[in-house]
Formats: sequence, structure tokens, C-alpha cells
Amino acid sequence: MTVGNSLPDLEASRPGGEDDAFLALHAERESVERALTLAQARQRFSQDPAEAEGARTEEADLLARLDQIMTQIRAAEYKRRPGARRW
Repeated sequence: MTVGNSLPDLEASRPGGEDDAFLALHAERESVERALTLAQARQRFSQDPAEAEGARTEEADLLARLDQIMTQIRAAEYKRRPGARRW
């Protein structure tokens, strides 16, 4: 891993499709985390109670999606390890 890079180094022997899917998961994670930050800011700073409530609902949906993405990333990272079992 290099400084300033949150993604693990990719092995040269990996098929491109597997790496592309792995990188896409990390890109989606980053997008959801940014949206989550914005929803939390809207909750804190909104003057409109309806907008703050909508942001709370959005936050719950984003947290559920982030949990799904993180589970997929953990599974993909496990598959990338040498000797990993395939179910």
C-alpha cells in the first residue's frame, strides 16, 4: 500500500475483471461515504425539520448500503488471498 492510497496494491497476476470489480466496490464505498457525510451535515445544520428528518431516513438507507458494500469488499479481499477457499 502506498501513502495516500486507501486501496491495497494489486497483484499483476490477477485477471482484469476481478480487479475491476474490486476497484468498483471501493469506488462505490467512497461515494456512499461522501453521501453519508452530506446527509449527516444536513441533519445537523438544516433549519427545516422536514429536511432534517429526510436526511435521517437517507442516512439509515446509506448505512445499510455501506454495510452491504463492506461485506462484499471483505469477501473480495478474502478471495484475493493465496489459498483462499471457494465456496
